[in-house]
Amino acid sequence: MLSAIKEDAAIYQVSPSLAVIQTLDFITPVVNDPYAFGAIAAANALSDIYAMGAKPVFALNIVGYPVKSLPLSILEEILKGGADKAGEAGASIAGGHSVDDNAPKYGMAVTGFVDPAKIIRKKGARPGDALILTKPLGTGIITTAIDRGLAGSEVESQVYEIMAHLNKGASDAMLEIGVHACTDVTGFGLLGHLYEMLTVSGCSAKLFLNEVPIIPEARKFIKTGAVPAGTHSNYRFIREHTNWKGGITEESKLVLCDAQTSGGLLMAVPEEKAEKLVLSLTEKGCLAAVKIGVVTEKKEKTLIIFS
Repeated sequence: MLSAIKEDAAIYQVSPSLAVIQTLDFITPVVNDPYAFGAIAAANALSDIYAMGAKPVFALNIVGYPVKSLPLSILEEILKGGADKAGEAGASIAGGHSVDDNAPKYGMAVTGFVDPAKIIRKKGARPGDALILTKPLGTGIITTAIDRGLAGSEVESQVYEIMAHLNKGASDAMLEIGVHACTDVTGFGLLGHLYEMLTVSGCSAKLFLNEVPIIPEARKFIKTGAVPAGTHSNYRFIREHTNWKGGITEESKLVLCDAQTSGGLLMAVPEEKAEKLVLSLTEKGCLAAVKIGVVTEKKEKTLIIFS
């Protein structure tokens, strides 16, 4: 049985006790080091599996590479980064496919297993739920700054650690504590993915900007104009669905809409479980474990953002 509901990944129920979760994602380079790029691309592809509470089992590599203009040693490093990250997740790479392309592209089609009764869906947030985020925002802005030569190696190393960090611990924590809904924060930015969760759940939410974890350098690079096109597109879409309170700056609005690569998990959890979830996320080494808002009854605007 194949799920027809829009989710972060495809669901195919094989039996009463087993469902297959499948997802596919690939990206262009977001950092200069090829090994780091491979690891980030793999972590990014694995994220949808973790968002649904599943365990990744195997993956297929997806590669586009300019074989006539770049040495194969670079590709070897990209694939090594991906293989090491898949190994960290406990998943095997079972094969893949490559094409000659004008620029490097790398990612994975990932297959995971889960008990159908334990699948965590995007739909399910309820009024009163706490919203918990597990990674800081700003990777899209910073990787744009890297691409433009504005960010040094120290910043690149910092953002690599964030993007290459698996959401495995976050997924384990939410399975342990129990949440109503979850999605991962990637290309649509925090507000875009939260809007999706709220729309399918029939709810709205209050978000508190001062509680949202943000990579400090992101605000600095916004002022230089290092903002990805996807971030601007996200902002143009979300602003008509958002009520901005308290004189929030344009820079802050863009950070909340920043198109992330391999972002964290965004969870809607019963308020009475929020403290336990934050503690479990912290114990499992998540890069953030922060309550950033609360789900409400459906209102005229889906998102209400306070400074």
